[in-house]
Amino acid sequence: MFVLIAVWGWMGNDVMLGSESDEISKARGARVNGFLEHGKRLPLAGPNFRTYSRVLSSFGRTCAHEQVRDTILEAYEQLHEDTPQYTYVYGEISWCSGGNFWPHRTHQNGLSVDFMVPVKRHGRVVETPTTILDGFGYLSEFDADGKMGEFEIDFESMAAHLEALRVAAKKNGLVIDRVILDPELHDELFATKVGKRLKKRLDWVTKPVWVRHDDHYHVDFEVKKQRVPEKK
Repeated sequence: MFVLIAVWGWMGNDVMLGSESDEISKARGARVNGFLEHGKRLPLAGPNFRTYSRVLSSFGRTCAHEQVRDTILEAYEQLHEDTPQYTYVYGEISWCSGGNFWPHRTHQNGLSVDFMVPVKRHGRVVETPTTILDGFGYLSEFDADGKMGEFEIDFESMAAHLEALRVAAKKNGLVIDRVILDPELHDELFATKVGKRLKKRLDWVTKPVWVRHDDHYHVDFEVKKQRVPEKK
Protein backbone atom coordinates (compact mmCIF):
# COMPACT_ATOMS: atom_id res chain seq x y z
CA MET A 1 0.00 0.00 0.00
CA PHE A 2 2.81 2.41 0.88
CA VAL A 3 4.44 1.75 -2.48
CA LEU A 4 1.19 2.51 -4.32
CA ILE A 5 0.73 5.76 -2.41
CA ALA A 6 4.33 6.74 -3.12
CA VAL A 7 3.98 6.01 -6.85
CA TRP A 8 0.73 7.95 -7.04
CA GLY A 9 2.26 10.84 -5.13
CA TRP A 10 5.06 11.00 -7.69
CA MET A 11 3.13 10.61 -10.93
CA GLY A 12 -0.57 10.89 -10.09
CA ASN A 13 -0.93 14.48 -11.26
CA ASP A 14 0.53 13.64 -14.67
CA VAL A 15 -1.81 10.66 -15.02
CA MET A 16 -4.90 12.70 -14.15
CA LEU A 17 -3.75 15.62 -16.30
CA GLY A 18 -3.64 13.36 -19.32
CA SER A 19 -7.19 12.14 -18.81
CA GLU A 20 -8.90 15.45 -18.02
CA SER A 21 -12.25 16.31 -19.52
CA ASP A 22 -12.32 19.14 -22.07
CA GLU A 23 -15.54 20.46 -20.53
CA ILE A 24 -15.49 24.20 -19.76
CA SER A 25 -14.72 25.09 -16.12
CA LYS A 26 -17.37 26.95 -14.14
CA ALA A 27 -16.94 28.57 -10.72
CA ARG A 28 -20.07 28.34 -8.60
CA GLY A 29 -20.82 30.32 -5.46
CA ALA A 30 -18.25 32.36 -3.56
CA ARG A 31 -14.65 31.69 -2.66
CA VAL A 32 -15.75 30.94 0.93
CA ASN A 33 -18.83 28.92 0.07
CA GLY A 34 -18.65 27.53 -3.41
CA PHE A 35 -17.58 24.72 -5.69
CA LEU A 36 -15.96 24.16 -9.06
CA GLU A 37 -17.15 22.31 -12.12
CA HIS A 38 -14.54 20.67 -14.35
CA GLY A 39 -11.49 21.99 -12.54
CA LYS A 40 -8.17 21.69 -14.36
CA ARG A 41 -4.80 20.59 -13.00
CA LEU A 42 -1.60 22.54 -13.50
CA PRO A 43 1.55 20.82 -14.73
CA LEU A 44 3.88 19.88 -11.89
CA ALA A 45 6.67 21.95 -13.39
CA GLY A 46 7.77 23.96 -16.39
CA PRO A 47 10.87 25.82 -17.60
CA ASN A 48 10.61 28.39 -14.79
CA PHE A 49 8.03 27.09 -12.33
CA ARG A 50 7.06 24.14 -10.18
CA THR A 51 4.46 23.05 -7.68
CA TYR A 52 5.02 23.50 -3.95
CA SER A 53 4.47 19.74 -3.50
CA ARG A 54 4.43 17.01 -6.10
CA VAL A 55 2.55 14.73 -3.71
CA LEU A 56 -0.16 17.20 -2.72
CA SER A 57 -0.67 18.20 -6.35
CA SER A 58 -1.15 14.54 -7.23
CA PHE A 59 -3.84 14.29 -4.57
CA GLY A 60 -5.68 17.21 -6.17
CA ARG A 61 -4.83 20.33 -4.16
CA THR A 62 -3.75 22.43 -7.16
CA CYS A 63 -6.81 22.37 -9.41
CA ALA A 64 -8.05 25.65 -10.87
CA HIS A 65 -10.73 27.14 -13.06
CA GLU A 66 -9.31 26.72 -16.58
CA GLN A 67 -9.11 30.47 -17.20
CA VAL A 68 -7.07 30.78 -14.00
CA ARG A 69 -4.86 27.89 -15.08
CA ASP A 70 -4.22 29.53 -18.43
CA THR A 71 -3.51 32.87 -16.75
CA ILE A 72 -0.95 31.29 -14.43
CA LEU A 73 0.83 29.46 -17.24
CA GLU A 74 0.85 32.45 -19.61
CA ALA A 75 2.28 34.66 -16.86
CA TYR A 76 5.08 32.14 -16.28
CA GLU A 77 5.75 31.99 -20.01
CA GLN A 78 6.14 35.76 -20.16
CA LEU A 79 8.38 35.80 -17.11
CA HIS A 80 10.58 33.12 -18.63
CA GLU A 81 11.27 35.45 -21.55
CA ASP A 82 12.10 38.36 -19.23
CA THR A 83 13.88 36.60 -16.35
CA PRO A 84 14.76 33.03 -17.38
CA GLN A 85 17.04 32.55 -14.38
CA TYR A 86 14.21 32.44 -11.89
CA THR A 87 12.00 29.48 -10.87
CA TYR A 88 8.63 30.44 -9.39
CA VAL A 89 6.63 28.19 -7.07
CA TYR A 90 2.86 28.00 -6.98
CA GLY A 91 1.03 26.79 -3.88
CA GLU A 92 -2.45 25.59 -3.05
CA ILE A 93 -5.43 26.36 -5.27
CA SER A 94 -8.52 24.16 -4.92
CA TRP A 95 -9.88 20.64 -5.15
CA CYS A 96 -10.83 19.72 -8.72
CA SER A 97 -14.50 19.89 -7.72
CA GLY A 98 -14.03 22.74 -5.27
CA GLY A 99 -15.72 22.85 -1.88
CA ASN A 100 -14.26 22.93 1.62
CA PHE A 101 -10.49 23.22 1.43
CA TRP A 102 -9.09 22.83 4.94
CA PRO A 103 -7.23 24.62 6.47
CA HIS A 104 -8.14 27.53 4.15
CA ARG A 105 -11.35 29.53 4.55
CA THR A 106 -11.39 30.36 0.85
CA HIS A 107 -10.08 28.40 -2.17
CA GLN A 108 -13.49 26.80 -2.75
CA ASN A 109 -14.28 27.64 -6.38
CA GLY A 110 -10.97 27.46 -8.23
CA LEU A 111 -10.42 31.22 -8.38
CA SER A 112 -8.08 31.61 -5.38
CA VAL A 113 -4.38 30.83 -5.77
CA ASP A 114 -1.43 30.90 -3.38
CA PHE A 115 2.04 31.68 -4.69
CA MET A 116 5.12 31.12 -2.54
CA VAL A 117 7.27 34.22 -2.12
CA PRO A 118 10.32 34.28 -4.42
CA VAL A 119 13.56 34.51 -2.46
CA LYS A 120 17.23 35.34 -2.59
CA ARG A 121 19.97 33.73 -0.53
CA HIS A 122 22.99 35.86 0.28
CA GLY A 123 21.84 38.23 -2.45
CA ARG A 124 21.56 35.56 -5.15
CA VAL A 125 18.31 34.34 -6.69
CA VAL A 126 17.49 30.82 -5.49
CA GLU A 127 14.50 28.50 -5.68
CA THR A 128 12.03 28.90 -2.82
CA PRO A 129 12.44 25.95 -0.41
CA THR A 130 9.25 23.93 0.10
CA THR A 131 9.84 20.69 1.99
CA ILE A 132 7.79 18.69 4.45
CA LEU A 133 9.99 20.15 7.21
CA ASP A 134 8.71 23.69 6.56
CA GLY A 135 5.13 22.70 5.78
CA PHE A 136 5.86 22.84 2.04
CA GLY A 137 6.65 26.52 2.48
CA TYR A 138 3.62 27.41 4.59
CA LEU A 139 5.50 27.29 7.90
CA SER A 140 8.28 29.65 6.85
CA GLU A 141 8.37 32.90 8.84
CA PHE A 142 9.70 36.13 7.33
CA ASP A 143 10.08 39.25 9.41
CA ALA A 144 8.71 42.72 8.60
CA ASP A 145 11.74 43.35 6.35
CA GLY A 146 11.13 40.14 4.41
CA LYS A 147 14.07 38.26 5.92
CA MET A 148 14.29 34.74 7.32
CA GLY A 149 17.77 33.65 8.32
CA GLU A 150 19.91 33.58 5.18
CA PHE A 151 16.87 34.04 2.94
CA GLU A 152 15.16 37.27 1.93
CA ILE A 153 12.07 37.91 -0.17
CA ASP A 154 12.80 39.01 -3.73
CA PHE A 155 10.23 41.80 -3.94
CA GLU A 156 11.17 42.78 -7.48
CA SER A 157 10.46 39.24 -8.74
CA MET A 158 7.20 39.18 -6.79
CA ALA A 159 6.09 42.47 -8.35
CA ALA A 160 7.03 41.23 -11.83
CA HIS A 161 4.99 38.08 -11.26
CA LEU A 162 1.91 39.99 -10.09
CA GLU A 163 2.11 42.32 -13.08
CA ALA A 164 2.41 39.33 -15.44
CA LEU A 165 -0.65 37.78 -13.77
CA ARG A 166 -2.59 41.02 -14.12
CA VAL A 167 -1.88 41.23 -17.85
CA ALA A 168 -2.51 37.53 -18.51
CA ALA A 169 -5.76 37.63 -16.50
CA LYS A 170 -7.17 40.34 -18.75
CA LYS A 171 -6.36 38.27 -21.85
CA ASN A 172 -8.22 35.31 -20.33
CA GLY A 173 -11.42 37.08 -19.34
CA LEU A 174 -10.43 37.59 -15.71
CA VAL A 175 -9.42 40.37 -13.37
CA ILE A 176 -7.48 40.16 -10.13
CA ASP A 177 -10.11 40.84 -7.47
CA ARG A 178 -7.70 41.22 -4.54
CA VAL A 179 -4.23 40.33 -3.27
CA ILE A 180 -3.41 39.24 0.27
CA LEU A 181 0.16 39.82 1.44
CA ASP A 182 1.07 40.59 5.02
CA PRO A 183 0.63 44.39 5.39
CA GLU A 184 4.07 44.64 7.03
CA LEU A 185 5.58 43.67 3.67
CA HIS A 186 3.64 46.17 1.54
CA ASP A 187 6.17 48.99 1.83
CA GLU A 188 8.98 46.76 0.58
CA LEU A 189 6.92 45.61 -2.40
CA PHE A 190 5.61 49.07 -3.26
CA ALA A 191 9.17 50.45 -3.14
CA THR A 192 10.03 48.49 -6.30
CA LYS A 193 9.51 50.07 -9.72
CA VAL A 194 6.71 47.70 -10.74
CA GLY A 195 5.29 47.47 -7.23
CA LYS A 196 4.75 51.21 -7.16
CA ARG A 197 2.36 50.88 -10.11
CA LEU A 198 0.69 47.79 -8.67
CA LYS A 199 -0.17 49.67 -5.49
CA LYS A 200 -2.77 51.57 -7.52
CA ARG A 201 -3.64 48.92 -10.07
CA LEU A 202 -4.59 46.12 -7.66
CA ASP A 203 -6.85 45.86 -4.62
CA TRP A 204 -4.73 45.05 -1.55
CA VAL A 205 -6.03 43.70 1.73
CA THR A 206 -4.56 46.16 4.21
CA LYS A 207 -5.60 44.51 7.49
CA PRO A 208 -4.07 41.30 8.86
CA VAL A 209 -6.10 38.17 8.10
CA TRP A 210 -6.44 35.11 10.31
CA VAL A 211 -3.27 33.51 8.89
CA ARG A 212 -0.23 35.71 8.32
CA HIS A 213 0.63 35.83 4.61
CA ASP A 214 4.39 36.37 4.83
CA ASP A 215 5.57 33.15 3.15
CA HIS A 216 3.05 33.36 0.30
CA TYR A 217 0.77 35.81 -1.42
CA HIS A 218 -2.86 34.96 -2.09
CA VAL A 219 -4.52 36.09 -5.32
CA ASP A 220 -8.29 36.04 -5.87
CA PHE A 221 -9.46 36.18 -9.47
CA GLU A 222 -12.88 37.12 -10.77
CA VAL A 223 -14.40 35.89 -14.03
CA LYS A 224 -15.46 38.80 -16.22
CA LYS A 225 -16.07 36.82 -19.39
CA GLN A 226 -16.94 33.15 -19.03
CA ARG A 227 -15.75 30.92 -21.84
CA VAL A 228 -18.38 29.03 -23.78
CA PRO A 229 -18.01 25.67 -25.54
CA GLU A 230 -16.98 25.83 -29.17
CA LYS A 231 -19.64 24.86 -31.66
CA LYS A 232 -18.93 21.54 -33.32
